[in-house]
This record gives sequence, C-alpha cells and structure tokens, in this order.
Amino acid sequence: MAVFSQLASSPEEADAGADRHRSPRYPGEDTSPTQHREIWGWYAYGIAAEVFAVCGVGSFLPLTLEQLAREQGYLLSSRQACVGPDAPVAGNGTAPTNEACIVPVMGLEINTASFAMYTFSLAVLVQALTLVSFSALADYETNRKSLLLAFGFVGSVSSMLFMLIAPPVFVLGALLVVVGVTCLGSSFVVLNSFLPILVANDPSIHSPSRKDEDYAEGDEFSLRSWTDEEDTNDRPAPAESGKAGSTSPELQLSTRLSSRGVGLGYGAAIFVQVLSIVLLFTLSKTVMAKSFPSLPLRCVLLLVGIWWGVFTFVSSRWLRNRPGPPLEGVSPGSGYLQKWRVRLGLVGFAWKSLWKTIKVAVRLREVVVFLAAWFLLSDAMATVSGTAILFARTELHLSTTSVGLLSITATTSGMAGAFLWPVVSRWLGLASNHTVLLCLALFEIIPLYGMLAYIPFVRNWGVLGLQQPWEIFPLGVIHGLVSGGLSSYCRSLFGELIPPGSEAAFYALYAATDKGSSFVGPAVVGALIDATGSVRSGFIFIAVLILLPMPLVWLVNAERGRGDAVAMAKHAPSEEGEGLLR
Repeated sequence: MAVFSQLASSPEEADAGADRHRSPRYPGEDTSPTQHREIWGWYAYGIAAEVFAVCGVGSFLPLTLEQLAREQGYLLSSRQACVGPDAPVAGNGTAPTNEACIVPVMGLEINTASFAMYTFSLAVLVQALTLVSFSALADYETNRKSLLLAFGFVGSVSSMLFMLIAPPVFVLGALLVVVGVTCLGSSFVVLNSFLPILVANDPSIHSPSRKDEDYAEGDEFSLRSWTDEEDTNDRPAPAESGKAGSTSPELQLSTRLSSRGVGLGYGAAIFVQVLSIVLLFTLSKTVMAKSFPSLPLRCVLLLVGIWWGVFTFVSSRWLRNRPGPPLEGVSPGSGYLQKWRVRLGLVGFAWKSLWKTIKVAVRLREVVVFLAAWFLLSDAMATVSGTAILFARTELHLSTTSVGLLSITATTSGMAGAFLWPVVSRWLGLASNHTVLLCLALFEIIPLYGMLAYIPFVRNWGVLGLQQPWEIFPLGVIHGLVSGGLSSYCRSLFGELIPPGSEAAFYALYAATDKGSSFVGPAVVGALIDATGSVRSGFIFIAVLILLPMPLVWLVNAERGRGDAVAMAKHAPSEEGEGLLR
C-alpha cells in the first residue's frame, strides 16, 4: 500500500535499508527498521478501541445505563414502575409521556438520564487523573506495550461484563463505565506514543546529516534546549523551521500513518455499528427482549467488548515491544518492592512535569487565551453528544435501532468533515482561529434549535425544536461535520503556539485541559435534568457554553503567538527551562 514505506525490492536495497536505522540511544533500545506487520499492529489497536469509543461511549453505553436504571425506577408523580407489566411504557421501554423516571441512588432520588450523565462526568474525571499519572511510566522499559495491552484487555472485559449487570445492580454498570472510559482514553495516549517511534525507525526516513541528539528521548518533553546555546544557534530561523516542518519526511509519514489509522478506526466503528443495529433489530423481536428491555443493549456491548479484545490480541502479536530506557534506580537485581517505589515516583514526576509546563505556558499570552477557550470548547463538545443521545431516547422515544442509525449518521459526517473543512478554509481564505469560529457558529445551531420548543407557538405546531424524531438526524449531520473540524483545527492552531522543542509537553497540557474540563458539562446537565425533569433544559447550558469561547478564539493571534514562542525558546532564563523532567 502506498501509505507504507516500501520494502526493499532487491538484496542491495535491503542491505541499504538495514543501514538506515539509527544508533541506539540507550542500552536495549530496539532500532530495527519498522515493518508492515508492525504498522498493522499499530492500526489494529485503533481498529479495536475506536469501536468502543463510537459504538460504546458515543452510542449504547449512555442508553444502557439509563435503561438499567429505568428498569429499577418509578415515575415521579404516580410512583408507578417506569418499566414492567403495569407501567405506562411505550414500545421502546420509555414512558410515552415526558414524566420523569427517577431511581434511588445512595439515598437520593435521581433522574435516570441524570444518572447516566453523572456517571460519564465521573468517568472523564478519573480518566484525566489516570492520563497524567501514567504518562511518564509508559516511556520506560517495556511499559509502553504492557500498558497498552493492559488497558485494552481490561477495557474490553469491562464492556463484556455488562452481560452480567441486571437492573437490581445497575450501580455496578456505572463502575464498569468508569473503568472502560478510563482504559479507552489511557490506551489511546499510549498508542499515540508509538507513532514517533514507528516513524523514526522507518526505512524510508534517511537523513545522514541528522545528529543522534535529534532523537533524544528527552527532547520532546524537555525545555532544557531553550537554554542550550549550541542548540539555539543550530536551530533554523522561524520561517525556515516552519517550512522544513511542513515538508519533512518524518512529518509526511507521520501524517499519512495517523490519517490511515483514524480512517480504519472509523470504518471499523461504522461496520460494528451496522452489526449492532442488526443485532438489536433481531433481539427486539424476541420474548426475552420484551421481558428485559436492557438485554439487547447489553448484547451489543458484549459484541463491542469481544471486538476490542480480539483486535487487542492481534495488536499484541504484531506490535513490537520497542522498549524505552531502563528505570533509574532499578538494577537487574532490584527487588519487586524497589521497582514499585520507582514506578510510584514516576507518577509524582508526571504531575510535577505538568505543573512546570503550566508555569512556562502562563508566560505565553496566546497559549493562555487559547487554553481558556479550549477548556470551554472541549467541555461543550463532550456534553452535546451525551445529551443528544439521552434526549433522543427519553424525550423523542427513539428505538435503540434508530439511535444506532443516528450514531452512524454523525460518525460518517465526522469523516466527511475531516476532509471538507480544509477545502472550505482554503476556499474562504480563513485563518485557523476563524475556521474554529465558523465551526462554533454552526455548532450553536444544535442547542438553539432544541430550545425553539420553549416558544409557545412553535410548541403548538408540534414540529420544529426537536419535537419529532426525524428532526434529530439533520442535527446529527451538523454535529459530525462540526466535531471533525473543531478537533483538527484546534489541535493545529495550538501547535502554532508551542515553543520549539516542547511539543509533547504542551500537548500533554492540551490533553489535560481537554479531559480536565469535560467532566463539568455532563455534571451540570445532570443537575439541570434533576431540577427540571427534562433533558431539553440541558440545551440552555450548552448554548451558553458554546458561546463563551468565541471571543477568546477571536483574540488568539497565531502569528504573534508563534513569534512569542520562538522568542521564549531562545531567551528563556535557565531556571525556567532546566529540569522540567527532573
């Protein structure tokens, strides 16, 4: 396939390719050339986990949690069971009226939709803490592959275990969601850390003039290069650096591999989503499904978990270990207790590294403004998806099959958006922050449209303002198109503001800001649902949340931010830059 580096076609080329790998940077480093099998092993995990991200987190996990809670819940006014022989239920297991279904949790009466939102809020918070804590440990010894497989297998088992979650123990389902979401996010971070290694060892990457220091493990995190006079003098001028970075073989190969991985992951998710719809439709005709409405959903999560586990196993067979440097303080004869002390020390090191990066970042005005906007924007993106799914289920009374079709609509639109927005941006001559603003303006259509039903004469029409099930599908197209643009352009815009030599450290801060904010929105929407008894009330908060980052994005000046970043990289005081990883 053209995207891969070509294998040598002759013995002479094979010998030449064998000489292209760089010298080891530390004892035990595997610098053997990257092969097709290894790249497919990397792809295999994306194919495995993206299915859980789209079909699980994005579609059926919120529905399953809500349905399990509903089967134990009762209507707020009549105290009748929400689900059961005597319950006033519609064919899809939801009440035909908009009366709230509540469930007791730890002595509190919580709306079943709120229960799902609170669970995902907690899951994202735990995920954020885990991401930061394990970020440093993955770079040492064989921990990178070990952590990837551990997160993958544990996450797949958590999805499969939903088959054992009956309504009386629905709270255990929330625990499984926390475990699954945490494993998903953490494994993707570890998976991404393989990409620079695959690229650096690819036979097609051959630059004899490149110094071994260019590959130093610490370069991608450390700010020590800011104060290294020799390194500063050797660094190209800003214009040259930008030009080289945009045409370098490493960046081109990395982009191709990353794009292909994303495409394969989304393709697998759509395939499994179709299988899930067929499974749901088939099971919905059985007597068991009528007696246990959550059973078809739990069967889908079993399928998703099996898929995740099988392709994680494939990845374990094809992906090489590529061990990192040995842990300092751990000798070959060190005991088990000593190794764990060092590993726990790395957790503290990861948090200190993040704090030092923050101290450097606050000196860059454009970075501070952008991260403030990203904090709000990423929270809005995380909140809209879950709110829409629950609204479709509880207030529009969509069947689980229809919800699956809605997810396919949004996912397919997201793939189209990833290709469409660069074309639109070039055609309109938009800067990166202006493209983000255009995406936000379109994103605002979703909550505003949902709020139309609060207008009396619109409500009397019985259509518009998400009063009919079909209305949510065009909004699903908008959500997919906008999400694809926001994800890619926000990442690109932030990349322009990062000091040279500190990309990974700042992107770690970018990820921490993303996950650190994404638990707020679901929790607030959950509280609104409890207070009003309606999921629609969450649209009011989402509308405000999308508006808030707009002026901040407008204020971001990429050119000035790039200049400030380069200046800081050249002239930062030694005490600011040194020892970021110490």
